[in-house]
Amino acid sequence: MARSALLGTYLAVTGWPALGEYVLRKRLERGKEDAARLDERRGIPSAERPAGQLMWLHAASVGESVSVLEMVRRMGEERPDLSFLITTGTVTSAQVLAHRLPERCIHQFVPLDVRPWMRRFLDHWRPDLVVLAEGEIWPVLLSEVARCNVPVAMINARMTEGAHRRWRFARQAARSLMGMIDQVQAQDHATADRLLSLGLPKARLEVTGTLKEGSAALPHDETERQYLAKVLAGRPSWLAASTHEGEEVLVAEAHHEALRSWHKLLLVIAPRHPERAPGIVAGLRASGWKVAQRSADEEMTADTQVYVADTMGEMGLWYRLCPVSFVGGSLVEVGGHNPFEPAALGSAILHGPHVVNFQDIYDRLRAADATLEVNPETLGNAVASALEPDAAARLAHAAWEVCSEGADVTEQAMDLLFSMLDGVN
Repeated sequence: MARSALLGTYLAVTGWPALGEYVLRKRLERGKEDAARLDERRGIPSAERPAGQLMWLHAASVGESVSVLEMVRRMGEERPDLSFLITTGTVTSAQVLAHRLPERCIHQFVPLDVRPWMRRFLDHWRPDLVVLAEGEIWPVLLSEVARCNVPVAMINARMTEGAHRRWRFARQAARSLMGMIDQVQAQDHATADRLLSLGLPKARLEVTGTLKEGSAALPHDETERQYLAKVLAGRPSWLAASTHEGEEVLVAEAHHEALRSWHKLLLVIAPRHPERAPGIVAGLRASGWKVAQRSADEEMTADTQVYVADTMGEMGLWYRLCPVSFVGGSLVEVGGHNPFEPAALGSAILHGPHVVNFQDIYDRLRAADATLEVNPETLGNAVASALEPDAAARLAHAAWEVCSEGADVTEQAMDLLFSMLDGVN
């Protein structure tokens, strides 16, 4: 396939490790890299390749990586001779996966898109199949995998309008890269249309829905759940999940409004990026709130008004404890987060207007009267109303039914990947 001039230039520039070293240094200074595992980002492995077939799954960050775990677990049960290499690019994702990897899974940080580093990575791991979860498109990764003649699948594919707009300015390069992907399962028709417009052959594409619908419910520590349930002792609570900068202030204002109806109400804030927690706590305390911070081992007491849950891997705990959840990243223009996590655990869902990242899912939830859309002015009253037992149960059950409808997405992904592995010589 003819290669675009822009793609050729990119591949030439990324042939120089010095550029990668500069990027790594800057990321390390900003706390975005694990210094102890920095060599993995250079394609230097920290583990041996297991014998037998190996499937490499790349997922950019926490949400994408967690979404494939149930599928990997089930594939591993069906094929005891199959091993899995899961790569991600964020420190947070590595922390979460450290406690959740299924059997015969290895986690590595993905190399930067630098040709010598990616080549070294592939020469060591020699995957039989490459699987891209959600759709990060890295030119060196795809080009080097094509050089090794390894098939590539993209599952749970999602492309935003913004990403599509950027790739349209490099349409020839995009067409070349689309030709290196053998099969795609898209989350929605909007993504499918965008990928087709960039040159993905129609015969390689199907729309299956989101893999997150088929994910297992988030795990939790049952002993801790029972302990916290006793601490709450029937006290009403609601969760602001995966909040972003600017949302905590709005959530606190809504909490003040909801307290008029529920006088002992507790707000649990679980920020999307836990490193922001000290600033959140300081801001809340400066506004007069009585706050406890989980990572600081501060006890939740009867006087606590806001509990900042800034520890990793515990969202399953909070969704189980709080009957109502506001899903963050939706009152500010982030694009929203996965609503199926609270739906699978019986927590009623509230969200803001900015949910473009999961538009298809929220449209289905809205059509089933399974969620409430709010704005900063209406969030407090919506929380107060949703906390009524009948309302919370109705919303949660409707969301659970929508969630359950998509369970076959995981089966479709497994069938595709098994058939591609069976086709490898």
